[in-house]
Amino acid sequence: MCGIAGVFNIGGDPVSISDVKQMTRALAHRGPDGEGIFADENIGLGHRRLAILDTSEKGAQPMQSHNGEWIVVFNGCIYNYMELKTELRSLGHSFVSTTDTEVITEGLAAWGPSVFERFDGMFAVGAWHKPSRTLYLSRDRYGVKPLYYWTNGKIFLFGSEIKAFFPHRAFSVSVNTSALNEYFTFQNLFTYQTLFNGVFSLPPANTVKIDSGFNGTVKHRPWWDYDFTKVDNKMTFEDANQETQRLFKNAVARQMIADVPVGSYLSGGMDSASITAIASRHVPRLVTFTAGFDMSEVTGVEANYDERRDAELIANHFKTEHYEQVINAGDLRWSLPRVVWHIEDLRVGMSYPNYYISRLASKFVKVCLQGTGGDELYGGYPWRYYRVFQSLDQQSFFKNYYGFWQRLVADEDKVKLFHSDVYKQVDLAQPRKVFERVFTFNDLLRYDTPENHIENSLYFEIKTFLPGLLLVGDKLAMANGLEERFPFLDNELVAFAQTIPARHKLGNLEQMKRLDENVMGPQKKAYKEFDDGKSVLRKAMSDFLPDAIVNRKKQGFSAPDESWYRGENAQYVKELLLDKKNASRDYINPDFVAHIIDEHMNKRINHRLLIWSLMNFEWWCRLFIQNEKFE
Repeated sequence: MCGIAGVFNIGGDPVSISDVKQMTRALAHRGPDGEGIFADENIGLGHRRLAILDTSEKGAQPMQSHNGEWIVVFNGCIYNYMELKTELRSLGHSFVSTTDTEVITEGLAAWGPSVFERFDGMFAVGAWHKPSRTLYLSRDRYGVKPLYYWTNGKIFLFGSEIKAFFPHRAFSVSVNTSALNEYFTFQNLFTYQTLFNGVFSLPPANTVKIDSGFNGTVKHRPWWDYDFTKVDNKMTFEDANQETQRLFKNAVARQMIADVPVGSYLSGGMDSASITAIASRHVPRLVTFTAGFDMSEVTGVEANYDERRDAELIANHFKTEHYEQVINAGDLRWSLPRVVWHIEDLRVGMSYPNYYISRLASKFVKVCLQGTGGDELYGGYPWRYYRVFQSLDQQSFFKNYYGFWQRLVADEDKVKLFHSDVYKQVDLAQPRKVFERVFTFNDLLRYDTPENHIENSLYFEIKTFLPGLLLVGDKLAMANGLEERFPFLDNELVAFAQTIPARHKLGNLEQMKRLDENVMGPQKKAYKEFDDGKSVLRKAMSDFLPDAIVNRKKQGFSAPDESWYRGENAQYVKELLLDKKNASRDYINPDFVAHIIDEHMNKRINHRLLIWSLMNFEWWCRLFIQNEKFE
């Protein structure tokens, strides 16, 4: 787990080693254990190391293949590297280290860039082929490890984080209003643009090739995608249960590989508890970590947001070495600028608790297992799927689902949201086009049955919502020099989960089919009440977990900010967003912001997601446009 950066001067001008060093040192938090630089004429590669496998100097990067043809910088972990090493040895390759990086260099020497398609793991790779003087970039199937690039046609920059580009004299920061429009629609970006003009994220499961013939256009070459359309309708519930259990145990064991301590996050939910149950079999005294919240002034549904009691039940059950942190309302003020600085590429919901829990874990371990991915694979959000359950065709599906995924500001309200100059620049039709493109990009999707609609919903969420969660998780963990791993995102488990029929994932599927589609009352009640997702996963984990955890209702990891924004943090919200010198007022209409805050403070509408995003963008402008520093 590391940070990578690079410069390729397409026209042939020599690379400045000083530039590469500065870019690499901007990522020092991602790799506190070492730094490496490679420079050769017009190419420069940089690496910051967090030593996980083979912590000796033999594992240092950049690393060269034994035939001298490939130079690699790599961030991530290849879980099947031992199997690949055995295969490469049979082809005559030798190894001097026990790191997975050497499998990448020798794999490239043996198979070329197609080697990326063989990996079971998380990775962002920059690979320089010396004979052809060609740069290859590749990213893992699921988008666990981030990788960004920027080019002006003559200079090509890449890095694990966008801040690696700041030291380079050719790069400058300005706001991408198209991305801003997308973000304030979805609280996410479904395209691969960013808020930084000209900076793009390499899509997951893609490899790009940059050489002397580069004309300024980056051509993505996708080599894998999710496919929920090849459902095995003959599969019984018991078949799904047994195979899920077998593959999940294998996945956890596979992702335990490390030469440093491995721990696990532990919420009160089933996914992290399942990981803890299996991981504790491999580690005599597994270390687990939970973040809870001060609930002294919290009311309503948020009163149940503190998961410490359930986490303690699991920790006691599996005899883990358990640590907790209590987050209070005042922790937002200190952490928010740090969170925005590290995330850069603003995504999804309230994430500052992730920063605190990873900071806690980093004091004890270098690797922490995470439960992300279980919901997206096994249908953990039924109240979302059932909203499009009765769609008649593709267009009605798009209409129903797009309405739901406008999480922040509806298109018709953008005229109130944006400053008039920005409003003139944005295309109000673009977010809908972006949304539909997620589906139409895949010509295998069908829209004929309720099961089709569920499969399409799973595909959409795993292509859009999951990458946002993974990006936030990576950035905030690496801010604290911690590697996160995701056992649910195991190649074999993912492949199998996609073939499980929807009826085995959603317990009330048949009941939903019997509801009269013309009677909205019962449908709306079902949307709110049915929390029946992950049925087969719950069954598969019931052999390991207490019933209270297996049957627990779904709950996300979120602070009680609806209450806190009206209470202890009300002054901070107003101070940050209503100041006349507000940094974001050139983009966001201050009257709109004042109206949103008034509605929230007076309990007319819960605007916690929008307020969070407005505060994030305010700090984004302060940090990246105005170059404000935080203490």
